[in-house]
Amino acid sequence: MSIKIRKQDALDYHEQGQPGKIEVVPTKLLSTQKDLALAYSPGVAEPCLEIAEKPQDVYRYTAKGNLVGVISNGTAVLGLGNIGASASKPVMEGKGVLFKKFAGIDVFDIEIDETDPEQFIRIVKSLEPTFGGINLEDIKAPESFQIEEQLKKQMQIPIMHDDQHGTAIISAAALLSALDLVNKPIEQLQIVVNGAGASAIACTKLYILLGAQRENIIMLDSKGVIHRDRPQLDDIKAPFATDRAARTLEEALVGADMFLGLSKGNILSGEVLKTMAKDPIVFALANPDPEIPYQEAIAARDDIIMATGRSDHPNQVNNVLGFPYIFRGALDVRATAINEEMKMAAVRALTSLAREPVPDLVSKAYGKKSLTFGKKYLIPKPLDPRLITTIAPAVAKAAINSGVSRIEITDWEKYHEDLQKRIGIHREIASHMISRAKKRPKRVVFAEADNYKILKAAEIILEEGIAKPILLGNKAHIKDLAATYSLELGDCTIIDTSEEEQKTEEYGKVLYEKRKRKGLTYYEGKKLMRDRNYFGTMMVEQGEADAFISGLTKDYPKTIIPALQVIGTKPEVNKVAGMYVISNKKRTYFFADTTVNVNPTAQDLVDIIGLTADTVKFFNVEPRMAVLSYSNFGSSKGDVPTKAAMAAALAKQKFPDLVIDGDIQANVALNTEIQQSNYPFSELAEKGANTLIFPDLDSGNIAYKLLMEIGGAEAIGPVLLGMNKPVHVLQLGSSVREIVNMVAIAVVEAQINKSLVPA
Repeated sequence: MSIKIRKQDALDYHEQGQPGKIEVVPTKLLSTQKDLALAYSPGVAEPCLEIAEKPQDVYRYTAKGNLVGVISNGTAVLGLGNIGASASKPVMEGKGVLFKKFAGIDVFDIEIDETDPEQFIRIVKSLEPTFGGINLEDIKAPESFQIEEQLKKQMQIPIMHDDQHGTAIISAAALLSALDLVNKPIEQLQIVVNGAGASAIACTKLYILLGAQRENIIMLDSKGVIHRDRPQLDDIKAPFATDRAARTLEEALVGADMFLGLSKGNILSGEVLKTMAKDPIVFALANPDPEIPYQEAIAARDDIIMATGRSDHPNQVNNVLGFPYIFRGALDVRATAINEEMKMAAVRALTSLAREPVPDLVSKAYGKKSLTFGKKYLIPKPLDPRLITTIAPAVAKAAINSGVSRIEITDWEKYHEDLQKRIGIHREIASHMISRAKKRPKRVVFAEADNYKILKAAEIILEEGIAKPILLGNKAHIKDLAATYSLELGDCTIIDTSEEEQKTEEYGKVLYEKRKRKGLTYYEGKKLMRDRNYFGTMMVEQGEADAFISGLTKDYPKTIIPALQVIGTKPEVNKVAGMYVISNKKRTYFFADTTVNVNPTAQDLVDIIGLTADTVKFFNVEPRMAVLSYSNFGSSKGDVPTKAAMAAALAKQKFPDLVIDGDIQANVALNTEIQQSNYPFSELAEKGANTLIFPDLDSGNIAYKLLMEIGGAEAIGPVLLGMNKPVHVLQLGSSVREIVNMVAIAVVEAQINKSLVPA
């Protein structure tokens, strides 16, 4: 599904809070006078003197080895053209965010107001002491070729113009996969390239390195086929000129094996595709609209292998599959360049990874039962966590073997672990949930639709295809809010419970039947159905909605009590519980119970442990659980340590395969060094805990709120555990993004619940 980007949404995203998308965060303590003296004067003089004596020590004492400059002059920004250096800054910041998210690489974006290539080269060359590598971006051709070539000659750090080489590397990997499927040798491949810009030239050069024959390639620019008889051909296009008779794209494609488009949308028809050879390979990479629409292409040829630049079609050629990991590998061996051997290593690594069994985590993220190598899976998906541990080592090894590394990696297993730690391999929970939800969106009813945040979240989930919103509230007020804030709610169902007399009676009767032996009268049941929390949960119970979201403006009990009375718990569940997913820059943790049970008994904790373990596995993480107290394995006496130890022991009996221990202090549960030194017998000593079970509501609630406010942690939750159908109670005052995340979780739960219902 194509996502509509509204101007105001994009502007708000970049302006609200702290303007922009990046910040600098200190990596050392700065809390005392001594810290300040070490960080700056006089202590900073010592590493300065060491670096002056041994220049390579700059990698030991500064951030240079993990710092990339993303540099542009704004002459070819996206599809916007020459909009200038300042206007390119949002894009360069965005590139920095991707470097950090996918490879743990820090970035300074540099926008240079200089269009003269020689001057630009001089400026960038002068920045070499600052950076471990340079990513050139959005520089127009043909100047981009000259700039990259000269900087590679003059500088001793990795340089790559990603607009050229990123697309080349990813598309080359897809091409090798496609050739395997159709059993065609690349040496015989007849290739038509539409576009002669930086990306097209780089792709073609890389295909030739892979074995494609120059005489088998026809390249076109805006004037048509590039012929040898064309006057005044520049040095960039001249090597790709042909003497064949073809003059147009249609003529060139007759009998061709492959079409590579890096031009503009909708310039190719299905009829023209029919003139290509058997098993045609079509990479229509223009964005946002491919050279030929995907559906038209596959309708024209059932033997086609198709790739585009779009995420809503199979085989997305996305540069994020390459540049973060290529630079990661180059930086980690202090490479002096990114050479052809390193690029080829990235191509081979991507191609190899595509053939490996795909983890369930990835398949589920894209809504597939399984992803397997074939026409619709030529290259890995961008959310595949194996990319960094596959491509970066391959690039690093190629740098070492080709002689451009300054250091060597000897312990590759440790390097693999270090790579995972750099990106916090488990921090993709929200992204994976959203991706899974979008594959089979469900009906989600919102009880508080007369609130701007809820309506904004509804707009997002409707537009992104995450869910089908059902809005409860006053219709006129909801429409006024939507008009005031220019919200596009499409055909969202809006229900005013005060106008639903028939449904109120129907639902009231159902509730009466459920609770008549608990003192509820029919009149009271009908009256309760005027409450949107009761009405909404009854919609879910009656199968008229799939999930329920509320709690943004109401206290937790006022939302959870209707859900318990109407929907109830799963048959085997004695206690519901609340869990938060807490992520910091290093890893993700699961906290329970944080919202429901005030002072659970040891047996209650066992129930909470079981619910939490199942939910952590739902997030595709294997739980390692610690039952917390102020004691370590009986070091202190008291009710809490006794309860925690008993709960851990009982849980181990009930769930023998579960990794769990307690009683244990929170810091010890997370710190493997302390455990290995003092408590090596603990099941958690090797890897530490990722799931924390709190002995009471006070401690759990206080802990997650402190972390959110002063610990710099991100939270998803509260996730309500144990309900018979998906119900989630928002934290009071949740942000729009937090609401969207909770909806995604609810939708995935509903997908699973539906799959468990007998046909």
